[in-house]
Parts: sequence; C-alpha cells; structure tokens
Amino acid sequence: MADTKREIERKFEFSKAKSARRGVPDLTGTAAIAAVSDQGTVDLDAVYYDTPDQRLAADGLTLRRRTGGADEGWHLKLPVSPGVRDEIGASLSDTVPPSLAALVRSRVRGAGLRPQVRLVSSRRVSHLLDAEGALLAELSTDEVLAERGDTTAAWTEVEVELADGVDPELLDAVEKTFRKAGLKVSDAPSKLARALAETDAEPPARHVGGGPEGTAGAHVLAYLREQRDALVAQDPAVRRALPDSVHQMRVASRRLRSAFKTYRKVIDRAATDPIGEELRWLAAELGVDRDQEVLLERIQGRLGELPRTLLIGPVRSRLRVWNTARRSGSRRRALAVLDSARYVALLDALDALLDSPPLKQAAARPPQEVLPKAVLRDYERLAGRVATGLSLDEGHERDLALHDARKAAKRLRYAAESAEPVLGKPAKHMAKAGKSVQNLLGDHQDSVVAREALRGLGAQATAAGESAFTWGVLYAREESLAERRERELPDIWSEASDPALRAALE
Repeated sequence: MADTKREIERKFEFSKAKSARRGVPDLTGTAAIAAVSDQGTVDLDAVYYDTPDQRLAADGLTLRRRTGGADEGWHLKLPVSPGVRDEIGASLSDTVPPSLAALVRSRVRGAGLRPQVRLVSSRRVSHLLDAEGALLAELSTDEVLAERGDTTAAWTEVEVELADGVDPELLDAVEKTFRKAGLKVSDAPSKLARALAETDAEPPARHVGGGPEGTAGAHVLAYLREQRDALVAQDPAVRRALPDSVHQMRVASRRLRSAFKTYRKVIDRAATDPIGEELRWLAAELGVDRDQEVLLERIQGRLGELPRTLLIGPVRSRLRVWNTARRSGSRRRALAVLDSARYVALLDALDALLDSPPLKQAAARPPQEVLPKAVLRDYERLAGRVATGLSLDEGHERDLALHDARKAAKRLRYAAESAEPVLGKPAKHMAKAGKSVQNLLGDHQDSVVAREALRGLGAQATAAGESAFTWGVLYAREESLAERRERELPDIWSEASDPALRAALE
C-alpha cells in the first residue's frame, strides 16, 4: 500500500573547500532550535528509474528504489512548489509497484521505465529539537557517489527537512546561519538532477517549434503547451483524489479545445478538430463524479436554507440514497479512462501536434495583429447566442439557448485570458466581461440541472410513500432563481457588450 507525506526541505552545498573541512555548523540557538541530537550514520543505496529520454526528470519527478534506512522501499517524488514535494512510498519489490507506475503513466506511456542512475550515500543524521524536545527538522549530511554507466560523480550535500507542521521560516533562519559558515543553497533541486548534470546526462530540452519568437504562432503554441502540461500534471492528482484535481484537469482540456477553435486562423482545424473531440470525451468522462458532487452540494445547500417546518419526511436520507446510487462506480470509471489506450493515444496526439504544428499563414504575423481579431470573433459569437436566448420565450428552448450562450461566454473568457500576455488590460477587461456572463448563465444552468434532479427525487419519494412536499419547495425556489438570473441577464450583458471594451482591442 502506498503512503504519502509532504516533504518541505532545503538543500545546501559547501561553497569552498575550507568551509567543507569545517563541516556543518552547530545550529543550536538558531530560531527555535534548542538542541541538536545526533542520530548516527546510515548507508543508502538508491537506483533511479526513468524513461530512456528522461521524461520524469524533465518534469522534476523522481522515482527510486532505495535500500537502507528506516524508509527503504520505492519512492516517487512529485513537485508541488520550489522546495516542496509530495513523496509517495511503496514497499520494497523487484519491479516498479503498480500504484506508482499508474501515477507516472501520463508521462511514461509506452516508453517503459529503466534504471538510469545509482546513488550510494553515507548519511549522517541529526534531529533539530525545540526547548521541549519536539522534533523541528531533520538535518542530513550526505556523502554521495553517483554512478551512470562508467561515469561517476561525488559530492557532499546537506539537507534540512522540516517535521510536520513546522513553520517554513525555520529554513530561512537555518540558511542564514549556513551562509555565514560557507554553505549556499544548492543549485540542483534534487540529488538526481545533480547526478545527471555531473555525469553529462541532463534531460534533453523540450522541442518548442512554432515559428520565430514574437509571432502569433509562437504565442499560441506556447499557450497550448501550457495547457497540455497542465493536463498531464493533473493526471496523478486525479488518481490520488486530490481536491479540485478533476476540475483542473477538465479546465485544461476545455482550454485546449477552446483555443483550437479560437485560433483556427493560426493552427489548422483539420488537425485539431479530431483531438478536440477526444478532449471533449475526456472531460465528459471525468466529469461524471464531479458534476454529481457539485449537484449534491447545491441541493444540500438549498436544504440547509429551509426552516425545519418545511422539511417533511426523510429528505436527507432520501438525498443520500439518491447520491450513492448516482455516484456508484464513478471514480472507478474515471480511473479506467486514465488507464485506457484511448487516453494515452490522446496524449500522444497532442504531443505530435505540438511537436509538428500545422500552422497557417497567420501564424507568421505579429500576435498584436492576430490575437485581437480572434478574441473579437469569439465576442461576436457570444453576442449572437445571447441575442438568441433573450429573444425566446421562457421554457426549455430558452434554457438550451442560454446554456449555449454560457459556453460561448466561457470561450470568450478563455480567449481573452490567453491573449493577456500580449494585449494587456484590454484583454483582461474582456476576460472579466466574459466571466461575468459565464457566471450568471452558469448559475442559471445549474438551476436547470438541479430542477431535473429535484423532480426525480420527488418522484422517488412519492413511489416510496414519502412526502414530496420538500422537493417541490426546492424546485420552486430553483425555478424562481432561474427567472431572476434571466431578468439580470440584460443588465449584465449591457456591461459586457460595452463598445469601449471592443474598441480597446481593435
């Protein structure tokens, strides 16, 4: 069984041979450190696995099999932020544990994992304690020997890793003391990164083709790569069921699809449309559980707003039964999608597209000429859909039209946000306008979906001999909210369609 811990650490190296001979200074009295307790020395032997083209190392991930020490076994480290990583462990075995292999699948795919580097370390460990003897951090001094084929490298590394719940400011205080003693923060983010650099095996630079810098093609492709990378990076987070991970993965897929359409004058839709359809499939499959979760939260919130006198019958237990039935197997379904050959093929297709992009003539032009027109086209698309929605009578057809307008507002927002680095405030203001329309129409659509669910809950309650009164009350409230949002739309749209917003982009 894999286990996870958040690792907050800082690595140091001696800046001069003289300071190395003096060794690590005594940290007693630094910040809250009241004592330094020697824990002895341990020998560690770690073999790092990666693809032949070092896909894990290129993204800052490390996967190792280590013997020696209290936590021998397999360890996968995923970057969270500078100096912060999540370490996921699994029991010692001869081959990569399936639980860890799954977490790197979006990067490894069919390339396979092979031993790349061996690190043999002699580690001297000390505990940094506060006045009450509680552990603040672990101080390690490692004498490291790296082996890659016939090439070797050796160095001394000092590492301070915080105990759970300790303020990261302690690392700043330690760094200040270390600097005075001739130690500096290491340039390498990990032992593996340093080993690769010192054995001349750093990961190859990623291909960033797409035309000369300063062109529309270069800008659009940089944005597409950013979303592709976000999609890949969220894969292990979804597998670990981290909060908001499914939502973020769906956002990345939607931004990619949206950009393919927005920038159809830059990159050929004959190539992007099939990938866009696969991205739509992925977002839909991942969204089954998330959409139900959002719907449940909405209905629970509405129930919480009702006075007790309007809660007739076992409404909360009925809601739990309904939710359990709808979410049964949804997480297994999401994981099955991430393990599918279709998903891997989608990732490979994205990589192939971005490595050899089918650029059109407009890609060679300056982005200041191309991007405003793309954003304004998406605005006109939204304007048409809002006009259609407002022209229809209240009812199902109008609900569908406003749902289409919501999607168009989201596309305008994404387009403007993607253009912000080039167009600045005019794009930022247009993105804000699109978001305001999207939020209002999103609440309207959520109400449409909630009413359908409430109608079903009422029918289930009636069939079970329970009162459907409360579900009817909630239905009426959602209906009233939707009507209110429809009344608010003209004013929101009047602000979003201000000619000054468009003039700033022309």
